[in-house]
Amino acid sequence: MRAQPKASHYIGGAYTESQSGTPFDSLYPATGEVIAQIHPADDAIIAAAISAAKEGQKVWAATPPAERGRVLRRAAEILREKNHELSVLETLDTGKPLQETLIADAASGADCLEYYGGLAATLTGEHIDLGGSFAYTKREPLGICFGIGAWNYPIQIACWKAAPALVCGNAMIFKPSEVTPLSALKLAEALMEAGLPAGVFNVIQGFGDIGAKMVAHPDIAKVSLTGSVPTGAKVAALAGEHLKKTTLELGGKSPLIIFDDADIENAISAAINANFYSTGQICSNGTRVFVHTAIKEQFLKRLAERTSDAVLGDPLDEATSIGPLVSKAQLDKVLSYMQIGQDEGARLICGGSAAKVDSLPDGFFVQPTVFADVNDNMRIAQEEIFGPVLSVLNFDDEDDVIARANDTEFGLAAGVFTKDIQRAHRVIDQLQAGTCWINTYNLTPIEMPFGGYKKSGMGRENGHAAIEYYSQIKSVYVEMGGVEAAF
Repeated sequence: MRAQPKASHYIGGAYTESQSGTPFDSLYPATGEVIAQIHPADDAIIAAAISAAKEGQKVWAATPPAERGRVLRRAAEILREKNHELSVLETLDTGKPLQETLIADAASGADCLEYYGGLAATLTGEHIDLGGSFAYTKREPLGICFGIGAWNYPIQIACWKAAPALVCGNAMIFKPSEVTPLSALKLAEALMEAGLPAGVFNVIQGFGDIGAKMVAHPDIAKVSLTGSVPTGAKVAALAGEHLKKTTLELGGKSPLIIFDDADIENAISAAINANFYSTGQICSNGTRVFVHTAIKEQFLKRLAERTSDAVLGDPLDEATSIGPLVSKAQLDKVLSYMQIGQDEGARLICGGSAAKVDSLPDGFFVQPTVFADVNDNMRIAQEEIFGPVLSVLNFDDEDDVIARANDTEFGLAAGVFTKDIQRAHRVIDQLQAGTCWINTYNLTPIEMPFGGYKKSGMGRENGHAAIEYYSQIKSVYVEMGGVEAAF
């Protein structure tokens, strides 16, 4: 077990272990080998995490904002110093190629910590002149926030939730996905090394039952989830029962619209990034690629050529560009959708089945897959697959493609490729999606708010917008004169 942590949980500034519960395995998706065993949290662990967060939050909320910022910036530097080590760990836990994790995981988490560390001293209130008397506002922390992570970007998501929560003076208890439990523990180590008071960031492990206990706990003020729509619905319902503040970043079936005047090579690059990066396991992926009929066959021919250049192999080899899916369950799901696409009559351009990597016969590999002649009613065009399956749909008319792009219960992301800048903005303005791109796809700088419309979630992560979801405004009226009353 080459990635076994010191213990399963990190509470009050130290590793600690559960005394009950059946342990679960963390697997390396490229081989199926067990790389760590983790014990789920029991009631004693939950109680300890809540107690530590309560005490730590009191200290942290009283810490000057500028000092909070310095701690976050020091933690960012620690993540950067340990980036290679953390990237290898993330590759072992997720199966994502090292060429990705070196730039997109701990490194982007460090960017997040640095960004919010820089904002710390600017989180001020306002003075309101009332003509003699006045009022002022203060931005105050919520208390203890509970973060629930997803398995596709474990340490990045932990940072996306922790950084804005911490800069506002909150404590956080974070539960990683049970599929990828390891790197959040390393984030906790880095934050402590940077000077974060004990108890301000804690990590507990477990499944949905642990999450439900935390969401319902009376001492939790805020819940932030990254996950699927069904999981989001359950969390929102339970949080609603207890009137918890909630942020949900959920799934999507996002459109990527490519007009006939687009730069085809750039559009194909975007389609590859929007479907095959991280083996297609990204919530914002543009999996419905609408291509104008005038360039469709040219687009498909070149896409197939470039897809054939993908390198499937050992994720720890930096030459590998596509790794395995994260688990056997995900492998089975994606393979079933590949078969559904063929059964529904879509034209298979390339891929369509499991992939064999001779040196890794037990890995969860699939071929990057492209379907053409997909219609809007096919399941591969309606349902989130979360694998490297790209569906190409035809269109001729701008208004028609906008209507079809919006004809979904999701609304996380959307992209448009065209050299006509007026059309680009006109189309984007009509797309029902929270995060949009023009002439690129899936770039999510920390400065830009990220989140969805409709069933793709509520609230926003990143940017200044996230501060609103991890703080509350106190208004104070100051009377400078006398007070009159009826009697």
